[in-house]
Amino acid sequence: MKTFVSIIGLCLCLLCSCNSKKSNPESQTQGFPFYVGTYTNNESKGIYKYELQPDGTFLELGLQSITENPSFLSFSADKKHLLAANKKDPYQGNVTSFKITPDSLALNNMMFSGGFNPCFVTTNKDNQILVANYGNGTLTHLELKTDGFFNTTIDVKKHTGTGTTSRQEGPHTHAAYFVPNSEDIIAIDLGTNSLWFYTLNKDTNKLQPNPELNLTMADGAGPRHLTFHPNNKWIYVLNELNNTVTKIERQAGGRYKIKESISTLPENHTADSYAADIHISSDGKFLYASNRGFNSIAIYEVDPTDGTLKTIGFEPTKGETPRNFSLSPKEDFIVVAHRNSDNLVSFKRDQDTGLLTYVDEIKAPTPSFVLFE
Repeated sequence: MKTFVSIIGLCLCLLCSCNSKKSNPESQTQGFPFYVGTYTNNESKGIYKYELQPDGTFLELGLQSITENPSFLSFSADKKHLLAANKKDPYQGNVTSFKITPDSLALNNMMFSGGFNPCFVTTNKDNQILVANYGNGTLTHLELKTDGFFNTTIDVKKHTGTGTTSRQEGPHTHAAYFVPNSEDIIAIDLGTNSLWFYTLNKDTNKLQPNPELNLTMADGAGPRHLTFHPNNKWIYVLNELNNTVTKIERQAGGRYKIKESISTLPENHTADSYAADIHISSDGKFLYASNRGFNSIAIYEVDPTDGTLKTIGFEPTKGETPRNFSLSPKEDFIVVAHRNSDNLVSFKRDQDTGLLTYVDEIKAPTPSFVLFE
Protein backbone atom coordinates (compact mmCIF):
# COMPACT_ATOMS: atom_id res chain seq x y z
CA MET A 1 0.00 0.00 0.00
CA LYS A 2 2.83 2.37 0.86
CA THR A 3 4.47 1.57 -2.46
CA PHE A 4 1.23 2.35 -4.35
CA VAL A 5 0.82 5.67 -2.51
CA SER A 6 4.45 6.57 -3.28
CA ILE A 7 3.93 5.90 -6.98
CA ILE A 8 0.79 8.06 -7.03
CA GLY A 9 2.67 10.85 -5.27
CA LEU A 10 5.56 10.67 -7.74
CA CYS A 11 3.19 10.87 -10.71
CA LEU A 12 1.44 13.91 -9.23
CA CYS A 13 4.79 15.61 -8.67
CA LEU A 14 5.86 14.98 -12.26
CA LEU A 15 2.52 16.25 -13.57
CA CYS A 16 2.80 19.43 -11.52
CA SER A 17 6.37 19.91 -12.73
CA CYS A 18 5.34 19.57 -16.38
CA ASN A 19 2.42 21.97 -15.96
CA SER A 20 4.70 24.43 -14.21
CA LYS A 21 7.12 24.40 -17.17
CA LYS A 22 4.31 24.95 -19.66
CA SER A 23 2.93 27.91 -17.75
CA ASN A 24 6.29 29.54 -17.12
CA PRO A 25 6.97 31.98 -19.96
CA GLU A 26 10.68 32.08 -19.17
CA SER A 27 10.97 28.36 -19.90
CA GLN A 28 9.59 28.79 -23.42
CA THR A 29 11.64 30.10 -26.32
CA GLN A 30 9.94 31.85 -29.22
CA GLY A 31 10.94 31.78 -32.84
CA PHE A 32 11.01 34.75 -35.23
CA PRO A 33 8.31 34.81 -37.95
CA PHE A 34 9.14 36.31 -41.32
CA TYR A 35 7.44 36.90 -44.66
CA VAL A 36 8.90 35.85 -48.00
CA GLY A 37 8.27 37.75 -51.21
CA THR A 38 8.47 35.68 -54.39
CA TYR A 39 8.27 35.54 -58.16
CA THR A 40 5.10 33.78 -59.27
CA ASN A 41 6.22 32.69 -62.73
CA ASN A 42 6.74 29.09 -61.52
CA GLU A 43 5.22 27.30 -58.50
CA SER A 44 4.82 30.29 -56.20
CA LYS A 45 1.39 31.77 -55.64
CA GLY A 46 2.34 34.89 -53.66
CA ILE A 47 3.55 35.81 -50.18
CA TYR A 48 4.57 33.05 -47.78
CA LYS A 49 5.39 32.95 -44.08
CA TYR A 50 8.05 31.00 -42.20
CA GLU A 51 9.52 31.04 -38.72
CA LEU A 52 13.17 30.95 -37.72
CA GLN A 53 13.51 28.82 -34.60
CA PRO A 54 15.90 29.77 -31.75
CA ASP A 55 18.39 27.17 -33.00
CA GLY A 56 18.34 28.55 -36.56
CA THR A 57 16.12 25.86 -38.08
CA PHE A 58 13.02 26.68 -40.12
CA LEU A 59 9.30 26.17 -39.62
CA GLU A 60 6.95 26.60 -42.59
CA LEU A 61 3.76 28.56 -41.83
CA GLY A 62 2.31 28.55 -45.33
CA LEU A 63 0.88 30.79 -48.04
CA GLN A 64 -0.44 34.09 -46.66
CA SER A 65 -1.82 35.77 -49.78
CA ILE A 66 -2.19 35.05 -53.47
CA THR A 67 -0.71 37.98 -55.38
CA GLU A 68 1.38 38.37 -58.53
CA ASN A 69 5.17 38.73 -58.25
CA PRO A 70 5.42 40.31 -54.76
CA SER A 71 9.17 40.57 -55.16
CA PHE A 72 9.84 43.20 -52.45
CA LEU A 73 8.06 43.81 -49.13
CA SER A 74 7.79 46.46 -46.42
CA PHE A 75 5.78 47.04 -43.24
CA SER A 76 3.62 50.01 -42.34
CA ALA A 77 4.96 52.14 -39.51
CA ASP A 78 2.89 50.29 -36.89
CA LYS A 79 3.56 46.87 -38.50
CA LYS A 80 -0.16 46.18 -38.77
CA HIS A 81 -0.03 46.20 -42.56
CA LEU A 82 2.31 44.75 -45.16
CA LEU A 83 3.14 46.32 -48.53
CA ALA A 84 4.32 44.50 -51.64
CA ALA A 85 5.87 45.75 -54.86
CA ASN A 86 4.28 43.64 -57.60
CA LYS A 87 6.96 43.40 -60.26
CA LYS A 88 5.11 43.04 -63.56
CA ASP A 89 7.68 43.07 -66.34
CA PRO A 90 7.16 44.48 -68.95
CA TYR A 91 3.74 45.74 -67.83
CA GLN A 92 2.68 48.54 -65.51
CA GLY A 93 3.31 47.49 -61.95
CA ASN A 94 1.36 47.77 -58.72
CA VAL A 95 1.93 48.16 -55.02
CA THR A 96 -0.43 46.23 -52.76
CA SER A 97 -1.40 46.76 -49.14
CA PHE A 98 -2.50 43.94 -46.84
CA LYS A 99 -3.83 43.85 -43.29
CA ILE A 100 -1.82 41.40 -41.19
CA THR A 101 -3.98 38.79 -39.46
CA PRO A 102 -2.81 35.80 -37.37
CA ASP A 103 -3.01 33.32 -40.25
CA SER A 104 -3.19 35.32 -43.48
CA LEU A 105 -2.84 38.66 -45.23
CA ALA A 106 -6.14 40.39 -46.01
CA LEU A 107 -6.13 42.69 -49.04
CA ASN A 108 -6.67 46.38 -48.31
CA ASN A 109 -6.19 47.91 -51.74
CA MET A 110 -3.84 48.16 -54.72
CA MET A 111 -2.30 51.17 -56.46
CA PHE A 112 -0.46 51.78 -59.72
CA SER A 113 3.24 51.88 -58.89
CA GLY A 114 3.92 54.87 -61.13
CA GLY A 115 5.96 52.88 -63.61
CA PHE A 116 7.00 49.52 -65.00
CA ASN A 117 8.59 46.63 -63.13
CA PRO A 118 8.55 48.00 -59.53
CA CYS A 119 11.37 46.27 -57.65
CA PHE A 120 11.52 48.15 -54.33
CA VAL A 121 9.17 49.63 -51.74
CA THR A 122 9.91 51.24 -48.39
CA THR A 123 7.95 53.11 -45.71
CA ASN A 124 9.08 55.60 -43.06
CA LYS A 125 7.72 56.36 -39.58
CA ASP A 126 5.09 58.70 -41.07
CA ASN A 127 3.85 56.07 -43.56
CA GLN A 128 5.34 57.95 -46.50
CA ILE A 129 6.11 55.40 -49.22
CA LEU A 130 8.81 55.28 -51.89
CA VAL A 131 8.61 52.89 -54.86
CA ALA A 132 11.42 52.28 -57.35
CA ASN A 133 10.29 51.30 -60.85
CA TYR A 134 13.15 49.59 -62.64
CA GLY A 135 11.54 49.25 -66.05
CA ASN A 136 11.22 52.93 -66.95
CA GLY A 137 13.36 54.62 -64.28
CA THR A 138 10.75 56.37 -62.17
CA LEU A 139 10.58 57.12 -58.45
CA THR A 140 7.10 57.17 -56.93
CA HIS A 141 5.88 58.73 -53.70
CA LEU A 142 2.69 57.41 -52.08
CA GLU A 143 1.13 57.66 -48.65
CA LEU A 144 -0.49 55.01 -46.47
CA LYS A 145 -3.53 56.08 -44.47
CA THR A 146 -4.05 55.01 -40.86
CA ASP A 147 -6.51 52.32 -41.97
CA GLY A 148 -3.81 50.67 -44.10
CA PHE A 149 -5.23 51.82 -47.45
CA PHE A 150 -3.21 53.80 -49.97
CA ASN A 151 -4.06 57.43 -50.44
CA THR A 152 -5.00 57.85 -54.11
CA THR A 153 -2.63 60.83 -54.53
CA ILE A 154 0.52 59.80 -56.41
CA ASP A 155 3.71 61.71 -57.25
CA VAL A 156 6.08 60.34 -59.90
CA LYS A 157 9.54 61.58 -60.87
CA LYS A 158 11.23 60.35 -64.07
CA HIS A 159 15.01 59.95 -64.29
CA THR A 160 16.92 60.64 -67.49
CA GLY A 161 20.32 59.63 -68.82
CA THR A 162 22.38 56.55 -69.62
CA GLY A 163 25.46 54.70 -68.48
CA THR A 164 28.16 52.96 -70.49
CA THR A 165 27.15 49.27 -70.38
CA SER A 166 24.41 47.29 -72.16
CA ARG A 167 22.36 47.32 -68.93
CA GLN A 168 22.53 51.11 -68.79
CA GLU A 169 20.82 52.08 -72.03
CA GLY A 170 18.38 54.22 -70.04
CA PRO A 171 17.22 54.94 -66.48
CA HIS A 172 16.50 51.95 -64.20
CA THR A 173 15.58 53.07 -60.68
CA HIS A 174 16.43 50.16 -58.40
CA ALA A 175 15.87 51.41 -54.83
CA ALA A 176 15.12 54.51 -52.74
CA TYR A 177 15.83 55.37 -49.11
CA PHE A 178 14.90 57.89 -46.44
CA VAL A 179 18.25 59.07 -45.05
CA PRO A 180 18.31 58.69 -41.23
CA ASN A 181 18.34 61.94 -39.24
CA SER A 182 17.94 63.94 -42.43
CA GLU A 183 15.31 65.29 -44.79
CA ASP A 184 17.15 63.73 -47.73
CA ILE A 185 15.91 60.89 -49.91
CA ILE A 186 18.33 58.90 -52.06
CA ALA A 187 17.11 57.12 -55.21
CA ILE A 188 19.53 54.62 -56.72
CA ASP A 189 19.45 54.38 -60.51
CA LEU A 190 21.43 51.51 -62.03
CA GLY A 191 20.76 52.68 -65.59
CA THR A 192 22.03 56.24 -65.19
CA ASN A 193 24.82 54.97 -62.89
CA SER A 194 23.98 57.57 -60.28
CA LEU A 195 22.38 58.49 -56.98
CA TRP A 196 19.54 60.99 -57.25
CA PHE A 197 18.68 63.16 -54.24
CA TYR A 198 15.26 64.47 -53.20
CA THR A 199 13.42 65.93 -50.24
CA LEU A 200 9.72 65.63 -49.51
CA ASN A 201 8.06 69.04 -49.71
CA LYS A 202 5.78 69.15 -46.66
CA ASP A 203 3.55 71.83 -48.15
CA THR A 204 2.82 70.04 -51.41
CA ASN A 205 3.57 66.48 -50.20
CA LYS A 206 5.60 65.98 -53.37
CA LEU A 207 9.18 64.99 -54.07
CA GLN A 208 11.53 67.95 -54.57
CA PRO A 209 14.70 67.14 -56.59
CA ASN A 210 18.04 68.28 -55.17
CA PRO A 211 20.26 67.88 -58.26
CA GLU A 212 23.22 69.66 -56.64
CA LEU A 213 23.64 66.63 -54.38
CA ASN A 214 23.46 63.96 -57.12
CA LEU A 215 26.41 61.58 -57.32
CA THR A 216 27.81 59.67 -60.30
CA MET A 217 29.37 56.30 -59.52
CA ALA A 218 32.46 54.79 -61.13
CA ASP A 219 32.08 54.02 -64.84
CA GLY A 220 29.94 50.90 -65.29
CA ALA A 221 29.37 50.37 -61.56
CA GLY A 222 25.59 49.96 -61.73
CA PRO A 223 24.43 50.94 -58.22
CA ARG A 224 21.66 48.69 -56.86
CA HIS A 225 21.15 49.00 -53.07
CA LEU A 226 22.72 50.76 -50.08
CA THR A 227 22.90 50.56 -46.30
CA PHE A 228 23.56 53.21 -43.64
CA HIS A 229 26.18 52.90 -40.92
CA PRO A 230 24.54 53.45 -37.50
CA ASN A 231 26.77 56.47 -36.86
CA ASN A 232 24.99 58.25 -39.78
CA LYS A 233 28.33 59.34 -41.25
CA TRP A 234 28.94 56.53 -43.76
CA ILE A 235 26.78 55.07 -46.50
CA TYR A 236 27.72 51.87 -48.33
CA VAL A 237 26.45 51.49 -51.91
CA LEU A 238 26.34 48.04 -53.50
CA ASN A 239 27.17 48.14 -57.22
CA GLU A 240 25.67 45.26 -59.18
CA LEU A 241 27.57 45.46 -62.44
CA ASN A 242 31.18 45.87 -61.30
CA ASN A 243 30.66 43.91 -58.04
CA THR A 244 31.89 46.52 -55.59
CA VAL A 245 30.84 48.29 -52.41
CA THR A 246 31.48 52.04 -52.40
CA LYS A 247 31.71 54.10 -49.24
CA ILE A 248 30.09 57.55 -49.25
CA GLU A 249 30.69 60.10 -46.50
CA ARG A 250 28.09 62.53 -45.24
CA GLN A 251 29.92 65.79 -44.76
CA ALA A 252 29.29 69.02 -42.91
CA GLY A 253 26.83 71.27 -44.68
CA GLY A 254 24.75 68.38 -45.94
CA ARG A 255 27.02 67.33 -48.79
CA TYR A 256 28.02 63.79 -49.75
CA LYS A 257 31.36 62.56 -51.08
CA ILE A 258 32.28 59.31 -52.83
CA LYS A 259 35.27 57.60 -51.22
CA GLU A 260 36.93 54.22 -51.81
CA SER A 261 35.43 51.00 -53.19
CA ILE A 262 36.12 47.32 -52.46
CA SER A 263 35.26 44.19 -54.46
CA THR A 264 32.55 41.75 -53.44
CA LEU A 265 34.49 38.91 -55.13
CA PRO A 266 37.80 37.13 -54.49
CA GLU A 267 40.76 38.36 -56.53
CA ASN A 268 40.96 35.17 -58.60
CA HIS A 269 37.25 35.00 -59.51
CA THR A 270 36.63 35.55 -63.24
CA ALA A 271 33.23 33.97 -63.98
CA ASP A 272 30.09 36.08 -64.34
CA SER A 273 28.60 37.29 -61.07
CA TYR A 274 26.32 40.14 -60.02
CA ALA A 275 26.11 41.71 -56.57
CA ALA A 276 22.58 41.67 -55.17
CA ASP A 277 21.98 42.83 -51.58
CA ILE A 278 23.77 44.58 -48.70
CA HIS A 279 23.24 44.91 -44.93
CA ILE A 280 25.24 46.11 -41.92
CA SER A 281 25.06 44.92 -38.32
CA SER A 282 23.43 47.36 -35.89
CA ASP A 283 26.73 47.76 -33.99
CA GLY A 284 28.38 48.91 -37.23
CA LYS A 285 31.17 46.34 -36.95
CA PHE A 286 30.39 44.06 -39.89
CA LEU A 287 28.94 44.50 -43.37
CA TYR A 288 27.57 41.76 -45.65
CA ALA A 289 26.91 41.64 -49.42
CA SER A 290 25.46 38.85 -51.55
CA ASN A 291 26.78 37.63 -54.90
CA ARG A 292 24.73 35.93 -57.62
CA GLY A 293 26.86 33.67 -59.80
CA PHE A 294 29.61 33.35 -57.22
CA ASN A 295 26.79 32.34 -54.89
CA SER A 296 28.08 33.68 -51.60
CA ILE A 297 27.98 36.31 -48.88
CA ALA A 298 30.99 38.62 -48.80
CA ILE A 299 31.89 39.52 -45.20
CA TYR A 300 33.63 42.77 -44.27
CA GLU A 301 34.97 44.24 -41.06
CA VAL A 302 34.27 47.96 -40.70
CA ASP A 303 37.08 50.18 -39.39
CA PRO A 304 35.51 52.19 -36.53
CA THR A 305 37.70 55.23 -37.16
CA ASP A 306 37.17 55.90 -40.87
CA GLY A 307 34.61 53.35 -42.06
CA THR A 308 36.90 51.58 -44.51
CA LEU A 309 36.13 47.93 -45.21
CA LYS A 310 38.37 44.90 -44.85
CA THR A 311 37.34 41.61 -46.47
CA ILE A 312 37.40 38.81 -43.90
CA GLY A 313 35.62 36.01 -45.74
CA PHE A 314 33.25 34.64 -48.37
CA GLU A 315 30.55 32.23 -47.19
CA PRO A 316 28.96 29.94 -49.83
CA THR A 317 25.18 30.29 -49.57
CA LYS A 318 24.27 26.70 -50.59
CA GLY A 319 21.82 27.82 -53.25
CA GLU A 320 21.54 29.47 -56.64
CA THR A 321 21.17 33.24 -57.08
CA PRO A 322 20.99 34.65 -53.52
CA ARG A 323 18.88 37.67 -54.43
CA ASN A 324 18.18 38.90 -50.92
CA PHE A 325 19.13 38.14 -47.34
CA SER A 326 18.24 39.48 -43.91
CA LEU A 327 19.70 39.55 -40.42
CA SER A 328 17.40 38.05 -37.79
CA PRO A 329 15.94 40.40 -35.12
CA LYS A 330 18.69 39.50 -32.63
CA GLU A 331 21.24 39.48 -35.47
CA ASP A 332 22.48 36.05 -34.44
CA PHE A 333 21.40 34.52 -37.77
CA ILE A 334 21.24 35.45 -41.44
CA VAL A 335 18.55 34.06 -43.75
CA VAL A 336 19.28 33.95 -47.48
CA ALA A 337 16.65 33.71 -50.26
CA HIS A 338 17.75 31.82 -53.40
CA ARG A 339 15.61 32.64 -56.40
CA ASN A 340 16.87 29.94 -58.76
CA SER A 341 17.15 26.97 -56.38
CA ASP A 342 13.86 27.52 -54.51
CA ASN A 343 15.28 27.45 -51.01
CA LEU A 344 15.93 29.52 -47.90
CA VAL A 345 19.17 28.94 -46.01
CA SER A 346 20.05 30.02 -42.47
CA PHE A 347 23.51 30.79 -41.10
CA LYS A 348 24.58 31.33 -37.51
CA ARG A 349 26.32 34.70 -37.21
CA ASP A 350 29.20 35.07 -34.77
CA GLN A 351 28.65 38.57 -33.43
CA ASP A 352 32.29 38.85 -32.29
CA THR A 353 33.99 37.75 -35.53
CA GLY A 354 31.22 38.47 -38.04
CA LEU A 355 31.69 35.03 -39.64
CA LEU A 356 28.85 32.73 -40.71
CA THR A 357 28.18 29.01 -40.17
CA TYR A 358 25.57 26.99 -42.07
CA VAL A 359 22.61 25.79 -39.98
CA ASP A 360 19.55 24.78 -42.03
CA GLU A 361 17.62 25.09 -45.28
CA ILE A 362 14.00 24.73 -46.39
CA LYS A 363 12.17 24.66 -49.72
CA ALA A 364 10.58 27.95 -50.77
CA PRO A 365 9.15 28.72 -54.23
CA THR A 366 11.24 31.30 -56.12
CA PRO A 367 11.99 33.45 -53.04
CA SER A 368 13.18 37.00 -53.60
CA PHE A 369 12.81 38.81 -50.28
CA VAL A 370 12.94 38.10 -46.51
CA LEU A 371 11.12 40.40 -44.06
CA PHE A 372 11.21 39.61 -40.32
CA GLU A 373 8.34 40.75 -38.13
